[in-house]
Amino acid sequence: MSALPGTTGRRRIYLMRHGFVDYTSAAVRAARDPKVATLTERGVEEARAAGIALSEVHFDLALCSGLARTRQTAEIVLAEHPNAPSLEEDPRFGELRSGSYMDFHSAEHLAAVMTFTFEQAGEPDAAFLPGGERFADALIRIREGLAALLMRPGWASALVVAHEVVNRMLLADVIGAPLGASAGFEQDTGCINILDFDLVPAESGRGTKVERGVIKAVNLTPANYLKNGMNLRSLEAIFTRPEEE
Repeated sequence: MSALPGTTGRRRIYLMRHGFVDYTSAAVRAARDPKVATLTERGVEEARAAGIALSEVHFDLALCSGLARTRQTAEIVLAEHPNAPSLEEDPRFGELRSGSYMDFHSAEHLAAVMTFTFEQAGEPDAAFLPGGERFADALIRIREGLAALLMRPGWASALVVAHEVVNRMLLADVIGAPLGASAGFEQDTGCINILDFDLVPAESGRGTKVERGVIKAVNLTPANYLKNGMNLRSLEAIFTRPEEE
């Protein structure tokens, strides 16, 4: 089993959130579908900064959720790696399905609704906006995606580019926290989280199992490590147009 140097069964995931996008753009509102959102110039710069910061990290695997904004981010990061692995897609790390498109009065209105939605994630049958995917159901597929990745042979270090809610839920789950705790994990656009997982032989003698997961770093933002001037929470910032900041 491949493992990080100096360890016997440890694997590392560099878990990123995609770079900045404009969910209030004309294209998104015309399509009435946030899935069409792509990186803004700011988002490209955030992804490039992350790529430079990670340029000396060897990736054996690279995955994204398949949505354009995660693919763009991953491709920019991998462009800083001359021997980068081929980028794969795993929809199990995709953003939660939000049901029907939500009309909103302003960016502030949208941010307030989304904040409340995240804070209710731990409530029974809580869903990602009316008619959307239940948080509990999303957690099942996210766990399945993580388990499938960790059980893949032949790798020690992987890049995974996903989404804010997905990352929040995954971070909480790694430390055994309930779904409601996911609201406490900030995920700024273009951020990097570092997660280590120790794998040991299964009791049956067949295959391996995860003994523990450890969070090594959370919400690192290479474009602005010290968060100087980043006074908005991630939900406030993502629904604020650049000219409004």
